[in-house]
Amino acid sequence: MSTATVTARPGAVLADLLPASRVRDVALVVGGAVLTGLAAQVSVPVPGSPVPVTGQTFAALLVGTALGARRGFLSLALYAVAGVAGVPWFAQGASGAGMVSFGYVLGMLLASALVGALARRGADRSPLRMAGAMILGEAVIYAVGVPYLALAAHLSASQAVAAGLTPFLIGDALKAALAMGALPTAWKLVNPVDKD
Repeated sequence: MSTATVTARPGAVLADLLPASRVRDVALVVGGAVLTGLAAQVSVPVPGSPVPVTGQTFAALLVGTALGARRGFLSLALYAVAGVAGVPWFAQGASGAGMVSFGYVLGMLLASALVGALARRGADRSPLRMAGAMILGEAVIYAVGVPYLALAAHLSASQAVAAGLTPFLIGDALKAALAMGALPTAWKLVNPVDKD
């Protein structure tokens, strides 16, 4: 039994290994939004914080990395717009733009584009570069989410950092570690000749 090897062109992301078509791109964008919405339902309240630990940030960064900047951004834009329109797929089944944690959703839009652009430059091919991409993506999410939380919840900057950043750092390190293994391994499975 032989195994097929897929040769990826330079600058490709995992989604580019599928046959190109508009239907593929629409399906990937919708699928990424749905995956993020489902991952948001994995939610654990954090004592003293209005922001729960969820799977949505990890999903958003994986979507951006696997789909690339444009499709990743569109996928998270669809997730955000549908959630604002009433689809109950934000963390803890919430919807709408009135949540104090909505800034994190906005940050995910930018982060998905950033990690997608980094993936096009090969960040998803090695564990160390993948960890760096995830850390940068998380930093973008916090750069938008924490100030939004401060404004929406009427918190000082230090209170917002204590409620919306500090409790999540260990979880983010675990997410980066998962991504370090998952995406480079996926590339090795579909493209075993890739030595990068």
